[in-house]
Amino acid sequence: MSAALFSLKPVRGVALVGAIAAVAVTGCSSVQVEHAEGRSPKLIPQTFFNGKICADGVVRDRSGAEIRSFNARIDASWDKDGVGTLDEVFYFYDEAGADPKRETRVWTLTPALQDGREVLSAQASDVPEATIMEWSGNAIHMAYTLRYGEPGDTIDLNMDDWMFQVADGVVVNETRMTKFGLHVGQILLVMRKVDEDVSCL
Repeated sequence: MSAALFSLKPVRGVALVGAIAAVAVTGCSSVQVEHAEGRSPKLIPQTFFNGKICADGVVRDRSGAEIRSFNARIDASWDKDGVGTLDEVFYFYDEAGADPKRETRVWTLTPALQDGREVLSAQASDVPEATIMEWSGNAIHMAYTLRYGEPGDTIDLNMDDWMFQVADGVVVNETRMTKFGLHVGQILLVMRKVDEDVSCL
């Protein structure tokens, strides 16, 4: 996922201040998930996020340059009460030839209603406040704050996360990252459902 659902290499101290000062102000996305109503193949969280999913992508900085690539495995399941668990393992590559860095995240997705519509309340340990996952047609949308980094050295990033199913079992995910309303980066990835014996990493 975009959820995510997906990490940014930490930018600390003066480097963070400089990066923020150098970018232009951008507004929050005004696009609503309902714009995808009627599009297919339909993307339903309980259907797509079920079983093993492989993901591959890149993290780009504010200029569009690639700063990390990654491979990921998502083990997704739902209990009898309709609560979903997305257990994510990432291997990030910061430089050519460098050893990968392993990171994990576990999302809990709980059924909820918003304005009479079925949605999911999404929570993770590095997401300080629960967010809403909503979907329509071939699209899923989430907007949330990601607290990234090590204890005592974290930054909060605003994540605007869009997923689009472009073929059966294949989802394209784009996440725009902002800080203080300023664009600081982007995550692009492809997720695909696979059989249990397929190795993602």
